Amino acid sequence: MSPGIQSFMMQRQVQKAIAFARKAHHGQLRKTGDPYLTHCIHTGRILAALVPSSGKRAIDTVVAGILHDVIDDTCESLHSIEEEFGDDVAKVVAGVSRLSYINQLLRRHRRTNVSQGNFGPEEVNNLRVMLLGMVDDPRVVLIKLADRLHNMRTIYALSSPKAQAVAQETLAVWCSLASRLGVWALKAELEDLCFAVIQPKTFRRMRAELASMWNPNKKARILRRISTKSSTFVPLHENDIISDYEGLMATEEDPSTMKDLLQAVLPFDLLLDRRKRTNFLNNLREYSEAPKTKPKVVRDAGIALASLVVCEEALERELFISTSYVPGMEVTLSSRLKSLYSMYCKMKRKNVGIRQVYDARALRVVVGDNNGALYGAAVKCCYSLLNIVHRLWTPIDGEFDDYIVNPKHSGYQSLHTAVQGPDNAPLEIQIRTQRMHECAEYGLAAHWLYKETENKMPSMSTLHDAEKNSTPYESKELEDDNSAEYDALEKYGPLKVGHPALRVEGSHLLPAVIVRVDKDGRELLVAVRFGLEASEAVADRRSSFQIRRWEAYARLYKKVSDQWWCEPGHGDWCTCLEKYTLCRDGMYHKQDQFERLLPTFIQIIDLTEEEETVYWMVVSSVFEGKQVASIPSNSRYFGTSSSDSPNSTPIETSINNKVRLLREMLQWEEQVRSEAGLGDTKHGKKPNGGHDSVLGEVVIVCWPDGEIMRMRTGSTAADAARRIGLEGRLVLVNGQLTLPHTELKDGDVVEVRV
Repeated sequence: MSPGIQSFMMQRQVQKAIAFARKAHHGQLRKTGDPYLTHCIHTGRILAALVPSSGKRAIDTVVAGILHDVIDDTCESLHSIEEEFGDDVAKVVAGVSRLSYINQLLRRHRRTNVSQGNFGPEEVNNLRVMLLGMVDDPRVVLIKLADRLHNMRTIYALSSPKAQAVAQETLAVWCSLASRLGVWALKAELEDLCFAVIQPKTFRRMRAELASMWNPNKKARILRRISTKSSTFVPLHENDIISDYEGLMATEEDPSTMKDLLQAVLPFDLLLDRRKRTNFLNNLREYSEAPKTKPKVVRDAGIALASLVVCEEALERELFISTSYVPGMEVTLSSRLKSLYSMYCKMKRKNVGIRQVYDARALRVVVGDNNGALYGAAVKCCYSLLNIVHRLWTPIDGEFDDYIVNPKHSGYQSLHTAVQGPDNAPLEIQIRTQRMHECAEYGLAAHWLYKETENKMPSMSTLHDAEKNSTPYESKELEDDNSAEYDALEKYGPLKVGHPALRVEGSHLLPAVIVRVDKDGRELLVAVRFGLEASEAVADRRSSFQIRRWEAYARLYKKVSDQWWCEPGHGDWCTCLEKYTLCRDGMYHKQDQFERLLPTFIQIIDLTEEEETVYWMVVSSVFEGKQVASIPSNSRYFGTSSSDSPNSTPIETSINNKVRLLREMLQWEEQVRSEAGLGDTKHGKKPNGGHDSVLGEVVIVCWPDGEIMRMRTGSTAADAARRIGLEGRLVLVNGQLTLPHTELKDGDVVEVRV
């Protein structure tokens, strides 16, 4: 199907969904005074900015987002949605409704059982696990995140105590879920909206300090001098405000309301769309002659955005001039601002000032790889562009990270470098291929969220691993210039002879191995193999062919050992030994025979425990002259989930975990009911189909898909088989064969044999 037809189908389905929602929500108003339909449309717009522009699942996601509140807040039924929009949309809407109900239940449980105001780490994790454990389709979580994002954008309509409570919950639970799904841009906006509500003074101050750093006018330079002197640390409490800063800010009153602060949070899609960004800046410029019409905190946000535009245009001009360095490669440029909340946490964690947060703003360079067909060439182009960036702007010592050679555990790959931008303030540059960009931008969704197949929620262990790892926007901060060498040594750890590395000279990437380690790791003798391209090999570390690639490194190491080459310059026509020295920028640079340091550097390949085991098994086989057999790979390394016990499969572990979560949720539900003193007669279904209670129902888990099914109290095993569409078949309840008239209980695991 052509893109034009798909676009037409999407528009038609979206318009149909809006008409359906308009009729269903007729007469309903939000607390802001706007028609309820506006919330449905904004939720759909947020989803449209997150999902791919084509594909049935993407269209269904946007449609389900528009209809997400229909069955809970109106008289429309799930059956009517299924008739109008199909089974897939109906299932997603039902999942959103179920997730909303579970969230309400958790809130009630917390109100009646938890006295403290803040979420504890263990409690937060339990809530996240509970929510994810009840969901099979990741689009359900994505729609809830879009719903929560728009609610946070308009949270000024709530009272301050209630707004703070919602912001606390959002920050603790929903931002973390966004991280697990890998929707980083949405997560960043959610964090800043919560930050503006919870700590408005700190939010306002950080906005002003960033504007002072990035605004070239005289007044900003005065503020910058004061902030450099007095704001080494960000205040940890609302009342801890530096007096010099207050004195300066008192000259310009800023009576910002909560609504003003929320407007100072830039929408996540603003930086993705140049037209939107230009319109935003033009609107701010229209008020430049009458600045009081726009709150200062909003104008400060505009200054931050405008500074990013200046940096982007400067790099764009340089890339246009330097196109000869990247022949035939399509290069696109985008930009982003780090969330203030993320900066605040980093400043607290590292005890540094705002000027030491080098990734507060960043430019992203993406190299096209023709859907992977030019992947190796694109990787080489990334290193060529790194060279261009370092010629344009001065690099900051110790602020280069190569996540292409050494991807994060989550699989994130990119080159990160920090430079002094055109305004002499720190600027981070991220360079990666299109395939790397898709994985980073959509996170886990790039692999399973919008494929045109029936995808299930990834295992809890996979999501847990994804959250534990840093987001792609994080980079290493240098706390002390004098500690650069120490930090680098600590970063690389104890280096072994024979360890693999990558030699980088412009766009030329060659495999290398360490032959000798001198001066406690400050100097290395490295063997380099010329004529063997390493770009695609190092960039695709998780490939099933990686063992064969490790074999090339092992044979290089064996060749050097057999020839007794041991000094710089030793080698032959395809192999050479070179000396490298650890420098202040945290990289090992090549040293020539005159002891001059050259731009050529090596990147140590950081092996995981699993990779290291496999690599040294390959080295051992090569040195012993054995054939490199198919070495069994660790399941976690290749992305499969580990099970809770040696005898259980990942599916069994997932279902067992879900049963445990379901039973815990039902216990909470019963506890909430009993403590509230509500009887059975008070818990019937709402006329509009809402879920104030599930009394009168039993909740079971269907094996092996893990689907949660709600049935009327008194339902039997035969009823479950009939509901599934397998009437008359044998039914197992909790692993035991049962009679058809066996009554089902909450939390039962039901399997119907085909």
